[in-house]
Amino acid sequence: MNSQSGKAAVFRELHARTRPFLIPNPWDRGSAMILESMGFEALATTSLGLANVLGTREVTLKQVIDNCREICEATSLPVNADLENCFADAPREAAKAIRLACEAGAVGGSIEDSTGNAAKPIYDFNLAVERVQAAVEMARSLPVPFMLTARAENYLHGRKDMDDTIRRLQAYEAAGADVLYAPALYSLEEMRTVTSALKKPFNAVMGFADPTITLEQLGAAGVKRVSIGGGLNRVALKAFMDAAKQMRDGNFGFITSMAPMTEVRGAFQRPAKT
Repeated sequence: MNSQSGKAAVFRELHARTRPFLIPNPWDRGSAMILESMGFEALATTSLGLANVLGTREVTLKQVIDNCREICEATSLPVNADLENCFADAPREAAKAIRLACEAGAVGGSIEDSTGNAAKPIYDFNLAVERVQAAVEMARSLPVPFMLTARAENYLHGRKDMDDTIRRLQAYEAAGADVLYAPALYSLEEMRTVTSALKKPFNAVMGFADPTITLEQLGAAGVKRVSIGGGLNRVALKAFMDAAKQMRDGNFGFITSMAPMTEVRGAFQRPAKT
């Protein structure tokens, strides 16, 4: 599956399966290749993971697109791009990020209704819907069947308003979004409440959810896609920081936890597929 259109077809098929599929979030070329070697079927970028790698609190559109291109070139798997709020307020300006992600090799991407402004973190309803409509129009104009994910960010910003979250997701669905997403839902009950109000696939992110929930339970609750956001990157950073603390204190027990070099090199020996 080397062509972008082939990846797009596989990505769409994954969303149509009865059982939910896992879409982990690599943050660079190496982590993408390792995840592919482990048998995952699709990947999603993470702006948080990228920011952590770059040592910054925020990333730019160029940095996100460059990272997306690097990951798409490293793997034969379909890639979904985390585009935050598409780095613009105006609908048509925001939609340009969708085109750029496709040009970078992605077959899916997301648009959020978060503003990036702590004083007013969520776009007004009408503007949020217009932004999704513009993103959908852009996605439909692309040369491959690009899957657009629309995200309702209320819970991630402390606005635990289920009614408004569902209202937004339903409006984004009606506007043509292919996948719906509401980060920071914690319980299965919350997820079930959301999925029962939607017709299109719902993405659950487990980086904010009850960690005891299983994939089977998510499927029973109506979830179609399961991601982890910056979770894998943060786990890797935690291991790094713990090992560095040991080293700072003059201890080296952490070396027994190192990844086997043969496994790491094995993932990197395969030629990149485009």
